[in-house]
Amino acid sequence: MAEEKSTTAAARPTGKRQVSGAPATAARDSRPVKRNDEEKLGTRNPVTFVKQVVSELRKVIWPTGKQMVVYTIVVLVFLVFMVALVWGVDALAGMGIQSIFGG
Repeated sequence: MAEEKSTTAAARPTGKRQVSGAPATAARDSRPVKRNDEEKLGTRNPVTFVKQVVSELRKVIWPTGKQMVVYTIVVLVFLVFMVALVWGVDALAGMGIQSIFGG
């Protein structure tokens, strides 16, 4: 008599890992937004919104004039490089097509 071999392959993962006990369809924050929450966020009052925008803009670290000049030069050099690259590839492709089909 031949002995049967038990071949149980390990289960392969089929998706994202979940936290133990959490249902697959649970949303992170499924509670509805209440009117008090909206007022705290400033969505009801345009003056509060503008104050919050100004407050956030004060937190921004703005570049100096010298940094802006350097950044602008870097962008323009990159732009010239990319234009030259695309023009070169286009010119080579055009010459290739012209040599294949004659012209």
